[in-house]
Amino acid sequence: MIEVDIPDFGFLRLTHLVLDYNGTLAFDGRLIRGVADKLDSLAEHLDIHIITADTFGSARRAFTSSPCTVHVLPPGSEAEGKAVYVRRLGCPSSVCIGNGRNDHLMLREAALGIAVLQQEGAASQALLAADIVIPDIIAALGLLLRPRRLAATLRS
Repeated sequence: MIEVDIPDFGFLRLTHLVLDYNGTLAFDGRLIRGVADKLDSLAEHLDIHIITADTFGSARRAFTSSPCTVHVLPPGSEAEGKAVYVRRLGCPSSVCIGNGRNDHLMLREAALGIAVLQQEGAASQALLAADIVIPDIIAALGLLLRPRRLAATLRS
């Protein structure tokens, strides 16, 4: 669990990390360097869920020896599928990270939504739904490993 009290934002008690795969954790279907190590560190504090349409068909292979749960969505209505998944876990205890148009609902539903802007870009809907926009996944995961950084960004 990660707990952080953010003045004028609220007290976060996070138990689930939900991440998009392509464009967020991976580029062209390949896991971005350094991501696996950060996720292993975060797995000590959070249940990690990778939820994806799996455009390149590589998500399950990337996490075969990992503490992450991988959920591949059926084609169609991916945005709603991701939001439903987060609702089932519990929105108040979830932090979500994504970049795509199909991530905007889960980013909005989560207690904390983080949009990443990397090589594939980020959909404007994802940026507008997020609480924080950050330049890359390593920095985003770093926020969770050092949660006081969240307070510095989100306090009013």
